[in-house]
Amino acid sequence: MATVLKAGLDQGQIKAADQKVRQVVADIIADVEARGDTAVRALSERFDNWSPESFRLSDEEIADAISRVDAQDLEDIRYAQTQIRYFAEQQKACLRDLEVETQPGVVLGHRNIPVNAVGCYVPSGKYPMIASAHMSVLTAKVAGVKRIVAAAPPFDGVPHPAIVAAMHYGGADEILVLGGVQAMAAMALGTESIDPVDMLVGPGNMFVAEAKRQLFGQVGIDLLAGPTETMVLADDSVDAELCAIDLLGQAEHGPTSPAVLITDSEALAHGVIAAVEKQLEVLPTADVAGQAWRDYGQVIVCHDRAEMLAQADALAFEHVQIMTRDPEFFADNLTAYGALFIGSRTNVAFGDKVIGTNHTLPTRRAGRYTGGLWVGKFLKTHTYQKITSDEASANIGAIGSRLCMLEGFAGHAEQANARVRRYGGRDVKPYTAAPRDAD
Repeated sequence: MATVLKAGLDQGQIKAADQKVRQVVADIIADVEARGDTAVRALSERFDNWSPESFRLSDEEIADAISRVDAQDLEDIRYAQTQIRYFAEQQKACLRDLEVETQPGVVLGHRNIPVNAVGCYVPSGKYPMIASAHMSVLTAKVAGVKRIVAAAPPFDGVPHPAIVAAMHYGGADEILVLGGVQAMAAMALGTESIDPVDMLVGPGNMFVAEAKRQLFGQVGIDLLAGPTETMVLADDSVDAELCAIDLLGQAEHGPTSPAVLITDSEALAHGVIAAVEKQLEVLPTADVAGQAWRDYGQVIVCHDRAEMLAQADALAFEHVQIMTRDPEFFADNLTAYGALFIGSRTNVAFGDKVIGTNHTLPTRRAGRYTGGLWVGKFLKTHTYQKITSDEASANIGAIGSRLCMLEGFAGHAEQANARVRRYGGRDVKPYTAAPRDAD
């Protein structure tokens, strides 16, 4: 039986906080739907103290922003985008259209068609999430999306130059300096000045994630990417300091970001708890990371690696860092997670920023049923069918008619019967309704 040495807030407290978020988001979406640009401007002024003449950047404003980015930073952005573009292109190459003749005269197939218009959200409240522009905008571009709208809130009262550069180089067709729920609602619902999109993607805080949840159905979404989660699976082959660094490196995302150590070494568990406190004494973001660790951090000691595996799959965390003697055991057997970081040489920060995989990943146990954002999320697989011979149409029709009547669908059966009569020359009588009794 696993032992919890450190626990976070209980589920009741977390659910109460979620309910408050849901109501705030519902009110904002309703306001944008009712008042359009007027609501968007008022909300932007209220939350970001931002009310420009236009929320959409002009070509001149984009060029001006890019000119303010340091040359080394631009080179690093291009490097990261090269890695992400290459991996996305390789993923897309795995997705092929299909056409197969299943029997003489019967052809079935599917086509992978890009979504027409996508809204990509790039968080920039506490931290300018430059990498999120690569992950959403660039990946949508590789997929072939025709219209890409990228939105990020202002940073320190202005458009963040590096975010604008990343959006532009990634292939954004429209760049909005607009944040939060109001940005999500404006892109999804449309306003007088912003045409609606078909899909919303990208990470964000709890309010942005809730906005995606409430807007889903009116538009598609990639997934519900809430506060960042990180898990370290470790045994005594790794030192406590490295575990602590990897836990706090993600906890700094926000005060509600869970960070969990799962280990089969009680000595390492106690060592990590001590190492975290030591790191918090020097970490510049200790105010945020410390609160996340205090309220949402956990340390779980297991009997053996099989129990570690079971605990990890049950939690289904977004990021799973594996630092054990045999990391491939967990890599081969884990079934529920966002992304794996295998061995002590890699870490979540590499995946977040530069290595090439996508950092928009499932949270809150969604890794049980979905993976993260990737080029395939922007592609819709549509099936088609065609029959190329009279004989095939008549043969399928005869069987189809019987199956339709088995379910009581007379109209469906008549669609099949009509093909039997027309293309097979068989005597199949049209459906006629029984006469109604007189009232």
